[in-house]
Amino acid sequence: MNRIQKFFAKLKGLLVHRFFQVLLFIILGVFAYGLMFSNVKPERVQVELFKPAEQTIRSTKTVEDTYKTEQEKEEIAKQVADVYSLKKEYAKNKVDLISSIFDTAIEVKKETDPDNEHIKDGEKENKKETLKTDAQKVSILKEKLTDEVNKNIEESVFLALVQADEDELKIARDSTITAVNNVMSNRIAASDVENAKKKVVEELGYMSISSDMKKASNSLARTAIIQNVFFDKDKTEEQRRKAIESVEPIRILQGQIIVEENQLVDRDVYRQLELAGFVNTESTIYPYIGLLLFIVLTFAAFYYFFTFSISKKENKYNQLLIFSLVFILSMAMMKTISILADMKNSNLEYIFPVAMSAMLIKILLNDKLAVAMIILLGSYGTIIFNGDTPGNLDISMGLYIIFGGLTAILILSRLNFKSKVLVAGLLLSLINMAFVFSLIFMMDGHYTRMEYLYYAVAAIGSGVGSAVLTMGLLPFFESGFGILSSMKLIELSNPNHPLLRKILIEAPGTYHHSVMVANLAESACEAIGSNGLLARVGSYYHDIGKTKMPHFFIENQMNGDNPHDRLQPETSRDIIIAHAVDGGEMLRSHKFPKEIVDIAEQHHGTTLLKFFYHKAKKQDDATLEDAYRYPGPKAIMKEVAVIGIADSVEAAVRSMQHPTPDKIEELVSFIIQERIQDGQFDECDITMRELSIVKHSLCESLNGIFHSRIEYPELDKLGQKVKE
Repeated sequence: MNRIQKFFAKLKGLLVHRFFQVLLFIILGVFAYGLMFSNVKPERVQVELFKPAEQTIRSTKTVEDTYKTEQEKEEIAKQVADVYSLKKEYAKNKVDLISSIFDTAIEVKKETDPDNEHIKDGEKENKKETLKTDAQKVSILKEKLTDEVNKNIEESVFLALVQADEDELKIARDSTITAVNNVMSNRIAASDVENAKKKVVEELGYMSISSDMKKASNSLARTAIIQNVFFDKDKTEEQRRKAIESVEPIRILQGQIIVEENQLVDRDVYRQLELAGFVNTESTIYPYIGLLLFIVLTFAAFYYFFTFSISKKENKYNQLLIFSLVFILSMAMMKTISILADMKNSNLEYIFPVAMSAMLIKILLNDKLAVAMIILLGSYGTIIFNGDTPGNLDISMGLYIIFGGLTAILILSRLNFKSKVLVAGLLLSLINMAFVFSLIFMMDGHYTRMEYLYYAVAAIGSGVGSAVLTMGLLPFFESGFGILSSMKLIELSNPNHPLLRKILIEAPGTYHHSVMVANLAESACEAIGSNGLLARVGSYYHDIGKTKMPHFFIENQMNGDNPHDRLQPETSRDIIIAHAVDGGEMLRSHKFPKEIVDIAEQHHGTTLLKFFYHKAKKQDDATLEDAYRYPGPKAIMKEVAVIGIADSVEAAVRSMQHPTPDKIEELVSFIIQERIQDGQFDECDITMRELSIVKHSLCESLNGIFHSRIEYPELDKLGQKVKE
């Protein structure tokens, strides 16, 4: 174990204690806080009233300009016209009044006129005796009317009413009512009353009645015309309230230029600077508290995940350390690039390798942690890349980091890209470029051709840089933490690997057997959601120990001579059992990953060498069964358990005469049940349901390999001739 491995082993030993786990998260939080401190530190600028500004100042937050908002509300309220309501009942009231006056005059006429045809002859004689004068008739008419009406009607009108005959009164009544109704149906403001009275007189000018009656009608009609439109205070206030409520608050927007360099700072500009907090001499701690809360919340979530969501302690501490290192590295790179971008006043941040952390975590750990890392870096990136403008959040950069990281995870999820990180980086570059252009197009920015070229180069540099850094850092993490990555597995699966060539040359039968087991185990592991690639590569090397004495294993005995026929059972036992132990030692000496070594040592578990045990039992009935069992240990990983089953199944099916699907299924079921009853899966967390899936997968694969073949008569005849 090298120094780096020893160092990380000590760290993992410390992380066993809860105190050091919490301490690590505190250190990460302090590190993140220190990097982002300057990005939330309130900015103070030197400005004086009625003097030119020394620099262009942009608002760091969105605030409401209450003074301008109130001014706008007052202006809108002034523009709302007074509301006047039409009193429609006034027209009806005046029409009824005029009608009542004329009807009363007709009634008086009937009562005092002895020539009225409706009065009986006897009554006419009495009326003649009590004949009334015009003055008396006027007096009677007034008595029938109210004092208020009498007060508003001229004396000449009363006289004309009592002197006119009944028909004339009816004509005058109808004409006057019609004229008054027509005029009063229109809106008549106080200033329009006189014009309305003139209009009603004009409408009465065409009546065919006496001049005195016409004058009386005109007078009554003029008296009836009054103002019918009045100021409505409640409706006016309601309209003004609605107008005021419709006024949108006037805001100083985040990023808005308040004053440009060398522009005079007048009272209005100074007031806006005060609202935005640039001339406030009092220091505030709210930005620091906000950043602290944000960091505490994010790391509390990750602490919960690492503490309660990862069951295996070995994986937990490895993942925690790797996650922490990748986080520190990514944050340091982000801060460095943001500082350089501020110094050069350019959009250098788009060259940040957004996918590096996602690729590393995806390859070294898993998809979930890779997604979590990208979300964390994306959220922190909105703060770090805000151009040291407190209060600003560069949302576009956050989206760029998250989109690029998620895209990298999706690309690497395709099997053919796992060993082609650089190719994945090139593909990511094109996608990054498209995404950057989508952002700048949506923001409707006006850029020159050189600026567009710069953005394209930055996006390509981000993708390629992510791939290059990933490939450069992977060996460090793999060697430091002893991690078996997909890239490492693909490297070990290369047929030109020295140990694979050793198997092929020295034990070709074993090599063929290993390839067959690899095919079976990979499919079965993928069916239950385990690491199929690990199963394949582990199967290639699981019998590497047989290369020490290849001819003592039946698959390599091409000439049919079996040396075990001449050996004692215990000698044969030692040779067969040794291949698991020797395989582990050979793989360790070549510095193979622990998982591959475990597969070589554990694929037989503590199973019994039945053939040699029964042979020994015949020679000595006191032979103990434990003496003919593999030393183990039993399978710990699911992949080892599946490889052990596939190893036995492949050898058994290969020795069958004319295997059929039913025979294959029966054999696979027997081998699995035998291992369950023998307790070979006691140390492994594989379930019965998963074993059922493994059985189904193995049967499918074996049926495909040992399918029945069509017999060709011509070839049979040819073969017969050759024999003859």
